[in-house]
This record gives sequence, C-alpha cells and structure tokens, in this order.
Amino acid sequence: MTTLNVRDFDITDWKDEIRVDKLCLEVLQKVHRDLLDEQKCEPLEAGSMARGADYFLREFIIGDRQDNIFEIAPKRVQQFAGNWYIVKNMEPNMEELSDLLFGVDAFYSWCSKIGQINAQKQKEIHDFCLAHDNYRERIESFWAITDNYSEWDSEISLND
Repeated sequence: MTTLNVRDFDITDWKDEIRVDKLCLEVLQKVHRDLLDEQKCEPLEAGSMARGADYFLREFIIGDRQDNIFEIAPKRVQQFAGNWYIVKNMEPNMEELSDLLFGVDAFYSWCSKIGQINAQKQKEIHDFCLAHDNYRERIESFWAITDNYSEWDSEISLND
C-alpha cells in the first residue's frame, strides 16, 4: 500500500507550489497505474479520469487555492464545479465537467483506499462529484447573467 507524507503537499510560497505540482504528477501516475492494473479500467477511461483529476488538482487546488491536495474541504469540489470551472473556461459544458468530476471522484476514492483521507471525507467529495444537475443549472444560470454576476458568484463563493 502506498503511503504519502501529507506535509510534503503543504504550500506556503511559489517554490512550494512548483514542488507540490511535481509531486502531484507522481501521485497521479500512481493513480493512473492503479486504474489500469488494479481496477482494470480501459486505457482511454483511465487516462480520462487521470486528466480530470490532474486539471482539478493542479489548476484549481494547487495553482489557484494553494491547498494541500489531501486536506481539502469537500466543498472545494462544489466551488470548482459550480463556480471556478464555469468562469475560467471559455465554453463551460456538462460533458467536459462530468469527465473532470469523474476523475476527481476516482482520485479521492484512491486516496481513501490507501488511507490518505478518511471514508467520511471521501463520501462527501463523492456526493459533490455526483451533483451534476446542480452544476448544469449553474452553467445555464451563468449564461443567463445580464447584470447580477455578484449575486450568481455569491451562491457558490470561492471565498472560504
């Protein structure tokens, strides 16, 4: 079983961010290998899940939030899917977002399996990953904004 030092993923400055980004790639390779070898996923499916986790972790959790990937609050998934992804992408859509969330769910399931996060946190993350109807509604309401962006933004705020 893989054991990782959670403290190695703490970020306090830009040097840590670069270091953690590289460590994250190593972890994602382990997840990808587990998906292929242990879970017997097809290579395209395993690659898609790894890509989804990669985008969430390296762009949002590490790059934007500068959080430790193993110590995120489960609501970070909701913030990502219901706000950050929508405003940071030129054409946010549920097909792409669903693929990303499938990868996030796979990553944190693996983390639970190896004992890096507890089962309760994994379940909460899983539930946020499955809230597709809520995220579909958020994307639609984003496109309908005319003059109330701050109201839309505050519904699922990126502020802690």
